[in-house]
Amino acid sequence: MKTKKTGNYHVLNLSGGKDSTAMLLLMLEKNMPIDCVFYADTGMEFPELEAHMAKLDSLLCQERGIHIITLRHPHGFERLMFDNPLQQKRAIARRFAMGQPVTGYGWPGMKVRWCTSKLKTELIQEATNRLKKEPDVLHYIGIAADEARRCKDDPRHRYPLMEWGVTETQALQICYSRGFDFGGLYEIYHRASCWCCPLQRIGELRKLRNHHPELWARLLEMDNRARAMFGPGPLGQFKQNWSVARLEERFAREETEKD
Repeated sequence: MKTKKTGNYHVLNLSGGKDSTAMLLLMLEKNMPIDCVFYADTGMEFPELEAHMAKLDSLLCQERGIHIITLRHPHGFERLMFDNPLQQKRAIARRFAMGQPVTGYGWPGMKVRWCTSKLKTELIQEATNRLKKEPDVLHYIGIAADEARRCKDDPRHRYPLMEWGVTETQALQICYSRGFDFGGLYEIYHRASCWCCPLQRIGELRKLRNHHPELWARLLEMDNRARAMFGPGPLGQFKQNWSVARLEERFAREETEKD
């Protein structure tokens, strides 16, 4: 059922995780206005999340007659990581001084999260800029009540879960109760974000190796390539003090000791 248009243009930013999914489900149930839904696909999502997004899109089309707008960077994660030419003169000079190639961003880190900016926020901003003809664009962002510190003081942003007092735990239960189980991802992992994220805990990586061995093998290959290209520093090593190869040795040793 479509809702009556108001003076604002209502844009829902969907990550595909439990919080933004719960926000979408509740906004549909509360008959809140939704004019468009943006989803930035990094290309490094779990296969289960891809199936989840297809199921959400089907519901959205059934309820409101619109589809999720999927945004993708034309080059993708691995090309940006290894092949993208640097543009800033200072960055190029620094690479030359360190004897490193002047292409590729290397592994993202806590201080330089190029993956988030290039593959998510910039794409959504560009898509938003194309809506300038629309009056007063409002963005609905799925941040749970117990993550309120992440909210920005911006009159164009709305945080329905925070306003409703919905916590992360409650958000997941809302998804489950409506038949959205993420293919079991949240029964394994704490978060259902990109499987190659260097910021995830070692325990999560151990689970990745056990439950998604094909993705673990791809991660090992990517890290070997990064270390060969950039060396053992922040750009070339997956985690501080840990390459994926060393983690593989550690996990294999743990299995042997357990036996």
